[in-house]
Amino acid sequence: MTTATATAAPTKKWGSGLFQGLQKIGRSLQLPIAVLPAAGLLLRFGQQDIHDKLHLPDKVTSVFATAGGAIFDNLPMLFCIGVAIGFAKKADGSTALAALVGFLVYKNVLTAFPVTDAKIQKGADIAATYNNPGVLGGLVMGLLGAVVWQRFHRTKLVDWLGFFNGRRLVPIIMAFVGTVMGVFFGLVWKPIGEGISHFGEWITGLGAFGAGLFGLINRALIPVGMHQFVNTVSWFQIGDYKTASGTIVHGDLTRFFAGDPTAGQFMSGFFPIMMFGLPAAALAIAHTARPERRAAVMGMMMSMALTSFVTGVTEPIEFTFMFIAPLLYVIHAVLTALSMAITWALGVHAGFTFSAGVIDYILNWNLATKPWLIIPIGLVFAAIYYFVFRFAIVRFNLPTPGREPEEEIEDLTKA
Repeated sequence: MTTATATAAPTKKWGSGLFQGLQKIGRSLQLPIAVLPAAGLLLRFGQQDIHDKLHLPDKVTSVFATAGGAIFDNLPMLFCIGVAIGFAKKADGSTALAALVGFLVYKNVLTAFPVTDAKIQKGADIAATYNNPGVLGGLVMGLLGAVVWQRFHRTKLVDWLGFFNGRRLVPIIMAFVGTVMGVFFGLVWKPIGEGISHFGEWITGLGAFGAGLFGLINRALIPVGMHQFVNTVSWFQIGDYKTASGTIVHGDLTRFFAGDPTAGQFMSGFFPIMMFGLPAAALAIAHTARPERRAAVMGMMMSMALTSFVTGVTEPIEFTFMFIAPLLYVIHAVLTALSMAITWALGVHAGFTFSAGVIDYILNWNLATKPWLIIPIGLVFAAIYYFVFRFAIVRFNLPTPGREPEEEIEDLTKA
């Protein structure tokens, strides 16, 4: 008989499971967001100024506009499917089908709870209006679809119901989940929606400070992978705009592309940072590398700088100093907030479908207000980033690329 006892499993810290779950949700949001560049391009080529410049036939312009509109109009459904696939472990086509079934049922059930009834008047009929949780509703249904799929996709039923085993069972369950969620949102969305609207009015009412606050929070959450939460709420939920056709769109990004002249508060200030600031920071990192490593680091950092300038993808640069030199990342977050505030205070209204790179900058020039100001603002921030980063790296001897201790380099070369 042994007296040895099994080693107790280490206990997880309180909230670690929740934190990891939120990180996973944040990562899953990247899949539906990735489709936005296609939507933006199609919608842009369907707008009147492009039609006039390129002398496109009316039918061609109409095709582009309706194609891009199809994606923007169905963003809640795309978020539902994308989040379900991204969140569920070992997801497959049945995960997407289950989420889609749940979403379609949920969306139709909402119409059983009209906010205002349809009216027939002389000369014009007024359609009924319904609660519209928008992208948030799609996100909830996608998460539920992923959870239900993971729980039931291997379930075995009795023999006479064997046809509905496993993956075939999940869409059936999701039909009932969609019914319940449709009733739930139909009954309780009004106060929730009003709360989001009031919050949106409050933060947009803060003007430049509100833009700066968003920029600070956005950058602060990138290290933990949760910045997509604030992006989703700000770009697709906050703010309302009624288009010429009478459709109401929500969110800073969707309002911008629908023609709202007041949109862009949560996007404009990223252009000076992504096109100018971070590329200058990359140059500072290369210049402060040790002489024998400077050429190699310069090549690496300049390729990252070009990526940031052209596409607005900044993570390659940010991850070179985010964890090994957190002081630089704090400086970067503060400067991003400052850029967001200054750009908005100067009346710049710009937007993007993918990110704040030169491609989106040029493509959406005619939709923006004072886009030319982004260049001088960006040049100022480029100088600030370069000199502040260079000073901080040298003054505090930060271990940025090319400045690692000799023993680390030896270990890497031996590996």
